[in-house]
Amino acid sequence: MELPEEWAIHNMFNKDLLTRCNKPQFKGQHMELVSSLTIINEEKEYEVVEVWKHRKQDRRMQYLVYWKGYRNKYDQWIAESVLPYAKEMIEYY
Repeated sequence: MELPEEWAIHNMFNKDLLTRCNKPQFKGQHMELVSSLTIINEEKEYEVVEVWKHRKQDRRMQYLVYWKGYRNKYDQWIAESVLPYAKEMIEYY
């Protein structure tokens, strides 16, 4: 089984735990393809498209971010310290 390089999991699975993948029958079942990671300073990074909201969590600022290549349901609350390459987006917000 071939897995994307960015997946940090073992590539062997118990065959009893696997199920056959069926093609989507309806338009709403089709999954969008996720874009590949962006290389920033020789490291793979997800690209932030937009910052939606902010909140304070345990005295640290967190931002609700929208990722490039993903739908809104994958938006995440991320600590500012984990977003070093998104400072422009945070300032724009």
